[in-house]
Amino acid sequence: MIVTEDVARALDVAARRWPAACRGELLARLAVERAEEISRARERRAHQVVQLLDQLDGALPPQVLADLEDWDQ
Repeated sequence: MIVTEDVARALDVAARRWPAACRGELLARLAVERAEEISRARERRAHQVVQLLDQLDGALPPQVLADLEDWDQ
């Protein structure tokens, strides 16, 4: 496996957090943490869209709001 500087730096950071973990486990833990972070960010964006749609209720034609509700699908 070719390790770039960015990946090596990420592994160094992960090794400080999980010192007993092998390199493969560090990669897996980093992947899981990043996936969880992405999921939380997506949930925050979806919540913001719902709030915006609530504010726009009645201000736009119903079909426009329906199209906006499906933005992430």
